[in-house]
Parts: sequence; C-alpha cells; structure tokens
Amino acid sequence: MKNPILISGIQPTGRLHLGNYLGALKNFVDLQNSGKYQCRFFVADLHALTENPNAKDLNKNIVSLAADFLAAGLDPKKSIIFQQSQIGPVQELKWILSPLTPTSELIRMTAFKEKVLQALKPEEREKITKEKFEKIVEGTNFGLAEYPILMAADIMVFDGQLVPVGNDQLQHLEFARTLVRKFNNKFGQTFIEPKALLTATPRLMSLDDPSKKMSKSRPAGCLFIDDSPEEIERKIKTAVTDSGSEIKYDEKEKPGISNLLSIMAGLSGKPIATLEKEFANANYGKFKQSLAVLVSDYFASFRKKKAALLKKPATLKKVLQHGSVQAQKIAVKKLAEIKEKIGLVI
Repeated sequence: MKNPILISGIQPTGRLHLGNYLGALKNFVDLQNSGKYQCRFFVADLHALTENPNAKDLNKNIVSLAADFLAAGLDPKKSIIFQQSQIGPVQELKWILSPLTPTSELIRMTAFKEKVLQALKPEEREKITKEKFEKIVEGTNFGLAEYPILMAADIMVFDGQLVPVGNDQLQHLEFARTLVRKFNNKFGQTFIEPKALLTATPRLMSLDDPSKKMSKSRPAGCLFIDDSPEEIERKIKTAVTDSGSEIKYDEKEKPGISNLLSIMAGLSGKPIATLEKEFANANYGKFKQSLAVLVSDYFASFRKKKAALLKKPATLKKVLQHGSVQAQKIAVKKLAEIKEKIGLVI
C-alpha cells in the first residue's frame, strides 16, 4: 500500500522569516524525512501574483525560495519539488472548479476580508458597514478572491490527501473539501477529500511591536532565517519586552517576553515551562543573549548552504524544472480523467 500523498507550497514573496520557517518549512522537512508520505512541495508563484510583484523581484524570489527549500533540507530525491506556474493542469482545473463556486462564498472568506481591510486601522475595521465593505471589495484584485479555488486546484490535481496547514488556512482547506464533495456528487467519485495536518506552530509576533504578527512588511521586527549573526543579535537585543524582569509566559501581561519564549521553544524543542525554570534567575538581558546565540547557531548551516546554492542559480532552476516535469506528468493524467468525467472528451 502506497504512502498517502502530502502537498503544500510557499509563496515567493521575499525572504523567509522565522514564522514562515516554524509554521511551514521546518515541518515540510520533518514530514519528508519521516518516510510516511509521498511529498510534493511547490513554489507558489501563481499565488504570489496577487501581491502584484515586480517581474524581476518575483523571478529572483522564485530562485531564492528554491535555495531556501534545499538549504533547509528538502531533498529532490525524497520529494517532488516544483514550480506551480509550470503545471498547466492546475489552471485548467481552477476554471473547471469555478462554476461550482458561489462568488458570495469567496468574499466571505476570513483571509479575503483581512487582505481587503488590512489598510484600515483596527477601530475602522470594527465599525465598517456592509456598504463600505462592498465598496472596498469593488476595487480589490480578483486574484485575492479566487485564491481558494486555485489552492483547491493545487491539492485536487495531485490527489492530495494531507495538507500541512496552520489554523489560518483551515477555512481554505474546508473550502477545498466542499469542492471535492460537490464535484464527486455531480460527476461521480473523482477526488479524495483532503485532510488537514495541523502544525503545532507558535504565533510569532513582531519584535518591535508584539501586538502585531511577524511580517516581512515590518522588517525591523522580523527575524529572517538568513539574517547574519550580527543582525540577529541586534534585532533580539532591541526587541520590545515588558515591565518587570521575570522570564514568564503571559501573552496578556507580558507579550514581549512571551513572544521571545515562543521563539526559543520553537527552535530548541523545549517546552516553555522548562525554559521558564531554566531562566528563573535570569534577567531580560541574559535571556536575550541566550536567544540570539540559539537563533544564530541554529541557522548557521542553513546560511552557509543557501549562500553556496545562490552562487549556482542554474542548479536551482534545474531542480525546479526536473520536479515540474514530474509534477506535470501526474497532473496531466489526473486532468484527463477529470475532463472525461465532465464531458469534455468526445
């Protein structure tokens, strides 16, 4: 009996930060190395188009993300590693699934609402009326709305059975499951309902403002996984902490130190309660120093490997091209089955 098919991707929208690593990439490598799955990981460059990137930046980011994948431990001999835009059947399936999708369902998606309203202040979001929301939606690029259909196509064209996701992606996965049921009910059993493989991911916050999520849009408060040791030390040293000096996890009263504890727990593998005991007699300065050393040492090998890989862009492109050929063969076969089911084959 074959291992279940596992699929997931990351958007090439710039350098990966610690939240991206703990929430996705580290988990990808662990799942691959478990030997329990048929792994398919992709550079989600079509999804990245929703950000309207500069062409040169996108091209550079695709190659850089491939380097991140390999430097972190993804192995083309163990996983199919490919470029989403090179798989034509994904786009065809997205169109086939679109008529099964009510537009109203797309604009009710939590992730869509957050993207649409991200420019507003929190107090403005709370008071927004239905009319004002609809007005803002009118000027929003449609790619943001159809994102869940593309994500469903990514999964379904490869018969994905398991999708490693965080809680923020559960709604999108449930949408994919709904499309599977709709298609199967209308055209006969064709797809497997994908299941979530939830990751125990800490919600990392910005180092300079622990009330906001760690984000590439706030580089000063963002720990990028290819930051130099000096940059890591500087960012952690200046990270916002709280009143008092106790190293204790308390999101409400001590959000700054709680965020730093989450980072240490995520990289060290130690429970937060254990870390609280270890640093019971330490002050913030000593704790930050220990954390800076941990982060720097943890990614030392990654930094070295990524730098070496980026000097060989042709090799990185070859890895993506080889994986894309493998993925294309699988997707073409599945699309042929789908087209026959819906009556397009004469």
